[in-house]
Amino acid sequence: MAAIKSAIPTRRFDAVIVGAGGSGMRASLQLAEAGLNVAVLSKVFPTRSHTVAAQGGIGASLGNMSEDNWYWHMFDTVKGGDYLGDQDAIEFMCREAPKVVYELEHFGMPFDRNPDGTIYQRPFGGHTANLGEKPVQRACAAADRTGHALLHTLYQRNVRARTHFFVEWMALDLVRDADGDVVGVVALEMETGECMILEAKTTIFATGGAGRIFAASTNAFINTGDGMGMAARAGLPLQDMEFWQFHPTGVSGAGVLITEGVRGEGGILINSNGERFMERYAPTLKDLAPRDFVSRSMDQEIKEGRGCGPNKDHVLLDLRHIGSETIQKRLPSILEIGHKFANVDATKEPIPVVPTIHYQMGGIPTNIHGQVVVPNGDGSQKVVNGLYAIGECACVSVHGANRLGTNSLLDLVVFGRAAGNHVVAQNLKQKENKPLPKDAAEFAMSRLNGLETSTGSERVQDVANDIRAAMQKYCGVFRTDDMLAKGVEEIMKLDERRKHVSYKDKSMVFNTARVEALELDNLIETAKATIVSANARKESRGAHAQDDHPKRDDENWMKHTLWFSEGNRLEYKAVVTKPLTVETFKPKARTF
Repeated sequence: MAAIKSAIPTRRFDAVIVGAGGSGMRASLQLAEAGLNVAVLSKVFPTRSHTVAAQGGIGASLGNMSEDNWYWHMFDTVKGGDYLGDQDAIEFMCREAPKVVYELEHFGMPFDRNPDGTIYQRPFGGHTANLGEKPVQRACAAADRTGHALLHTLYQRNVRARTHFFVEWMALDLVRDADGDVVGVVALEMETGECMILEAKTTIFATGGAGRIFAASTNAFINTGDGMGMAARAGLPLQDMEFWQFHPTGVSGAGVLITEGVRGEGGILINSNGERFMERYAPTLKDLAPRDFVSRSMDQEIKEGRGCGPNKDHVLLDLRHIGSETIQKRLPSILEIGHKFANVDATKEPIPVVPTIHYQMGGIPTNIHGQVVVPNGDGSQKVVNGLYAIGECACVSVHGANRLGTNSLLDLVVFGRAAGNHVVAQNLKQKENKPLPKDAAEFAMSRLNGLETSTGSERVQDVANDIRAAMQKYCGVFRTDDMLAKGVEEIMKLDERRKHVSYKDKSMVFNTARVEALELDNLIETAKATIVSANARKESRGAHAQDDHPKRDDENWMKHTLWFSEGNRLEYKAVVTKPLTVETFKPKARTF
């Protein structure tokens, strides 16, 4: 194929949103309903975005089952994140939670109901009443398909609002002008291979996570860190990328998610002796302790020889005592997953589970309006004009070092809505789009042309699989100085190999090969950010469990990591410990 021409068509919008998951479609709804001309790009059909895989619920202190309030939710989120979360953003999210859930209900989201018609809420890991005293039911659920219900609800509202969707399009790179302002993106139509500049007053990244940098992941194949890759190549930092949540219950050998809602409904974890072992590690919350805590406890049981199966490499999730009727009503998908991926009938036998990569707490640094912020060099921050990031690809930091279950869906709608409102106000002020620079598409086109003309000997899939294997091996549930240093070395070698990939393989005749080669550029940026940041953090906090530094070190490490692609450089910034209206939650040892 000949090199791609540099003169490519341009389309102009008020706003371009990259990603059509929960956060992208919540933001686009605000924009479209305000009368803005909005384009939403998605690698897949919107209702197939990864939000569809969220199972357990969305957290909000509605108090439908027993007394609850946003302040308790805030405490659980701060403590769950091991005190690394920014307390102003956390207060904002927890206060907004009931409002956004009732809004979803009014949009037509089919929540489960109590006999009196109120939204049913189930218990979830780390959710407590009265600042840690006892478990509380806070997760608003639509059976175990909450993300599916959310995504379909938002998509239908967007269709009604006439949002413009570009389906099966992939954003390649940001377009920035001489002032450093973002004025749009270069995008590729995946079916035809044609490129276009989408010019916009505002660009919003809602590209989701990057769980595919690990070999065992609950994430879909589309989760390749595209937002992080584009931000890193544009010279923007990535924040707190060392913190990756291992979900305690992925199906052993398959990586498919078993929702925490199973334990919320009464499911328990047992070892090869049939013991309910979480009572030893978390006497108060037991199986409903936060995820990083449960994952480490499971890993410990396996290490000490109490794992199950012929290789003693997993534990069991037992829900038989819940009863067949409750399982079929509240957890229908889990019954199906048990059959399909573990070959078990969950009403009669336990499901084999193992900790599996699930969620990134880090991402592109933003403020509570979703605006991307970068350090000024004097401890202050400046806004990158024209660029927002929301959802899993962003780091507001409401999740700190470990996300509380159900706060992911909450993050999507709270900050999707907040960014939408902010963008509407900004766009109405700004009458015209800023002019595109003359070389608007040059960088993206040179990357594409480089792939087209490459005669390198490396295959895309080989390099991608080696990245996943290296991250799994050196950056897992437990980490050491030695493992992380070797991991950095390994990932840097893979970065070199990536520069010599060619997808001109006779077995690859579709455009998917080109897309996978482009995704590889994003995977490697995310992997570098993760392993370099993790190697530098000499403490254990939340999901970053470092065996050589087993204690949390608030004196030296109560700070956010900022990784820059250029020179593999790290900077740090302070955690915001001052909430909006209440007293600071001071760091304490986490016990459950």
